[in-house]
Amino acid sequence: MAGMNGQEHGFGNHLLIALPSMCDPNFERSVTLVCQHDGEGAMGVMVNRASEYTVGEILKQMGVSCDDAELRDQKVLSGGPVHPERGFVLHDGETTWDSTLKVGDGLFLTTSRDVLEAMARGNGPPQALVALGCAGWGAGQLEQELVDDSWLLVPNRRDVLFELPLAQRWKAAAGSIGVDLVNHASHSGHA
Repeated sequence: MAGMNGQEHGFGNHLLIALPSMCDPNFERSVTLVCQHDGEGAMGVMVNRASEYTVGEILKQMGVSCDDAELRDQKVLSGGPVHPERGFVLHDGETTWDSTLKVGDGLFLTTSRDVLEAMARGNGPPQALVALGCAGWGAGQLEQELVDDSWLLVPNRRDVLFELPLAQRWKAAAGSIGVDLVNHASHSGHA
């Protein structure tokens, strides 16, 4: 494709909102933060779907004790169908962890256990969400899915990640650019 050459991929630190036409049950009504995107593909974490686990259960499995009842009761999110056994911590604050990717200005994704251990001790990042699994796309796949009207791409919003109840995140993320998903007609014809 001419025009794509030399064009920088800029989907990182954006929210992908599944449109009502999305048929994949893994992503139906999902909001996914794109954490990394380049010529080889994209990786993200869903931020609006709870798993059956709590942070306390994950810490217990890791053999880490935690006195913070609020943290123990925090729902672990289902981050996506790829690597469902791996933990991903989306957070603000410092980058002093063993394995951290910078997602955007002051926003990071850490996959090493040291961040969870710090959270359990009470000296973790100020805001964090914990997810199991992630979402992945091969080279050009996400671009094609955007063309196919599977997703709406909007700038990231901190309140969607850290403040709003999970059930409100899908509508709120789309509402940030004035789209009402409930009344969004699916205009892609499937025979």
